[in-house]
Amino acid sequence: MSKAYVIEVFNRTAGIVVGDERGFRFFSSERAFDSLEGGHFGSARAAERAARALIEARRRPDNRTAFTAAF
Repeated sequence: MSKAYVIEVFNRTAGIVVGDERGFRFFSSERAFDSLEGGHFGSARAAERAARALIEARRRPDNRTAFTAAF
């Protein structure tokens, strides 16, 4: 029997992880998380942390490329 878990971050479904012989493999359900697609994690919680870090990095105000291009 396989283990599969839904990964949700900030009320968004990031994807699912499915247990295999190497840990848990991530399958993205939204484009924002495609960079994690096929990644292996030691636990479902580790995959959740990676998805959360991905979104938090995009929300940081220090990402000013759009503002600097306008000036």
